[in-house]
Amino acid sequence: MEALKKNPSWKGRRGPVVLVIMDGVGYGKYTEGDAVADSKMYHLAAIRAGSPNTRLKAHGTAVGLPSDDDMGNSEVGHNAMGCGRVFSQGAALVSKSIETGAMFEGRAWKEIISNVKDGAGGRAPTLHFIGLFSDGNVHSHLDHLKAMIARAKKEGVGRVRLHILFDGRDVGETSALEYVDPFEAFLKEQRGAQGEGPAFDAKIASGGGRMWITMDRYGADWSMVERGWQTHVRGTARQFASAREAVEAYRKEIPGIIDQDLKEFVIAEAGKPIGTIEDGDSVVYFNFRGDRSLEITAAFEEERFDHFDRGRRPKVCYAGMMEYDGDLHVPRRYLVSPPSIDRTMGEYLAAAGVRTLAISETQKYGHVTYFFNGNRSGKFDDRLEDYVEIKSDVVPFEQRPWMKCAEITDQVIEAVGSGKYDFIRLNYPNGDMVGHTGVYQAVVCSMESMDLQLGRLAKAVNAAGAVMVITADHGNSDDMFEHDKKTGAVSLKEDGSPKAKTSHSLNPVPCVIYDPEYQGEYPNEPKEGCLNEGLGISSIAATCIQLLGYIPPDEYDQSALKIESRG
Repeated sequence: MEALKKNPSWKGRRGPVVLVIMDGVGYGKYTEGDAVADSKMYHLAAIRAGSPNTRLKAHGTAVGLPSDDDMGNSEVGHNAMGCGRVFSQGAALVSKSIETGAMFEGRAWKEIISNVKDGAGGRAPTLHFIGLFSDGNVHSHLDHLKAMIARAKKEGVGRVRLHILFDGRDVGETSALEYVDPFEAFLKEQRGAQGEGPAFDAKIASGGGRMWITMDRYGADWSMVERGWQTHVRGTARQFASAREAVEAYRKEIPGIIDQDLKEFVIAEAGKPIGTIEDGDSVVYFNFRGDRSLEITAAFEEERFDHFDRGRRPKVCYAGMMEYDGDLHVPRRYLVSPPSIDRTMGEYLAAAGVRTLAISETQKYGHVTYFFNGNRSGKFDDRLEDYVEIKSDVVPFEQRPWMKCAEITDQVIEAVGSGKYDFIRLNYPNGDMVGHTGVYQAVVCSMESMDLQLGRLAKAVNAAGAVMVITADHGNSDDMFEHDKKTGAVSLKEDGSPKAKTSHSLNPVPCVIYDPEYQGEYPNEPKEGCLNEGLGISSIAATCIQLLGYIPPDEYDQSALKIESRG
């Protein structure tokens, strides 16, 4: 890796470069349901009105996803911003591995299959699949699950059990049965008619909402993982005859509940759970995204584990869809290798001696560290880098829509004025985490709370002679209602109210360059043409490197700034 070269055309600034990532904040396509535009964000509006700004692509192929129908997400968004170019990401890698057959030729797949085919002890060993049950393509995709079930049958596996996590976040908020019913038909087809070849016993065994069981991240709420463990492994949840019955019962008993919050359940026959996880079984966690995969993986793999009482811990052959942490090599067995991301912005800056602070609250701490650094745990240089995590509240986000944006800002303001750092990156999670709740009023509150902090931060940037780059990793709060794809009309519930949209959007995101001590190195007027247009968020890395006074690496995607670089 060649070292960054100084740009002699750059005249320098007194203060640091501050990268503000407004998670889940884009430019909405529709007037109705755009909580960002509907919010009184006076500070952001004033900064944007006086600064060069443009719109960046943050979804689909611009962040390494298979097509432009795929919404962006925080993982791939931070990867793109942090490494300055686009790598094929989780969904695309898994789809290609299945399409080429590479997954099924790999060692991990062969081990989980042979384990359940060669089991002994008088009991038919079972292949279990746990994961997000939707086609949202952010954490998982049902096509991947279908392909693995069909392959397992082809290879002679006799018994499969599914432990499904309802989405309602990356897909429609009450769409669970739109996935359950067709999948039950698929399983029936796989089982085949009676007397048709060897028996293939494939059934849904347990489940619940993704924000209630199993899929916690960053250690924010281990009780979610504990509920998932008790449900999937031990089968101690409320019993139903089918997944459909469970969904319908909880919707009736808890009016207004959305899929991500559905309570846990197990499927039982004659009062006995049909799919507990036992010694000798194999388990595949089929999510490809890492942040919500690490904790349940730890529960299966770690010998010393003190987050909750696992009770009976079955001896299983466990595999993740991908390697969720490349430094810690978690899980020990995985089906598809993640993208190999090198020469990240963080690595270049550390090599150049740039002093860096990365900060967010728990919900997005891993994004400004692990994902921003190319799926790498730890620091590039302990002497130059400080990482700060502010503990998130363990409450529903619609009840605290301001989250920890004020506390994050407190520490960033102190850091900006301290003279200790050259580059500061921070993430305000509000637009994404509150956006996922579908509660419109709470989202507006979250936006206005964040805007107050942008105003405070702008004052600190002014006082220190710093530069602030404001952007986002993807849209979400900008698209809070479901719309008819053909007419654009808002989709309505039976009571006539708008149907909430809880997933990410396909909308572009801001790129605003606030440079109060501008010295003429680039066009700096708030008008069209001052910044390069048509770029993706991968341009943020080169943009920040230029603002730090360096020439971006040749392989990086184009900067938003029109700065002349002379070596």
